[in-house]
Amino acid sequence: MDLDLRKLRYFAAVAEHRHFGRAAQALYIAQPVLSRQIRALEQELGCALLRRTTRSVELTPAGEQLQAECKDVFGAVDAAVRRVNEAAHGGERLVVAFAPGLLVAEAVRAFTAEHPGVEVEPLGVPWWEQERPLRDGRAHVGYLREPFDTTGLRLLPVGEETRVACLPAAHPLARRAAITTADLAGETLLNAEPRRRTSSLDEKFEVIALGGGVALVPASVAAMYSRADLVYLPVTDAPPVRTCLAVPAGRTAPRVRAFLATAARVLTAHTG
Repeated sequence: MDLDLRKLRYFAAVAEHRHFGRAAQALYIAQPVLSRQIRALEQELGCALLRRTTRSVELTPAGEQLQAECKDVFGAVDAAVRRVNEAAHGGERLVVAFAPGLLVAEAVRAFTAEHPGVEVEPLGVPWWEQERPLRDGRAHVGYLREPFDTTGLRLLPVGEETRVACLPAAHPLARRAAITTADLAGETLLNAEPRRRTSSLDEKFEVIALGGGVALVPASVAAMYSRADLVYLPVTDAPPVRTCLAVPAGRTAPRVRAFLATAARVLTAHTG
């Protein structure tokens, strides 16, 4: 089956807006045209993607799955277009993804000093899908924090980070100098909550400040989110979290190998 990329983009707009009228406006097309294209896509796939009512649009299980798949499809297409343009113009470009709290600037500066002909672009990635840009082609290298899905990736460990407990300032444990993991028994640990509960670090810390749970976070992340209504405490028996450089397994471009060597040297010196 050959899927029409245009129909997928139409569906993605409806899935995002949950409304045919608003989606049509965002796409600059007439609503009847959008409706016909979505129906045609459903017929091609042989399943319903949307539940339509007079006021709203909801995704079926198949629609939810397709919405998730669209992110990879569009990312892969955009990355392919960028690679084609790079090849056409003879330029060298390197995209380095990095997880929240991990600082890659020094490694980038060292690399660009050694390879001035390579344009390096940093790409921040959310904590719950750190590896996605490596899979869909948006990034060549990732400076990431475990755990994440390592399938199809090659890892180069570069260091470890301690973890601290993030609690609301009014929490009974907040006045302690340090705690253990046993002290957190019975607490709602947001680390283990479904992703939809905290879809960003900002949201996670807001939930904690409101008393909705606690979390174990890397010390570098805690340093980025200093606020009066949150407390960070050392957890004496919490295992450290490993940081690593990651690239897709298989053939690696020379500029990627060169960056790995430089970054491993710089980052290990700071986090090892």
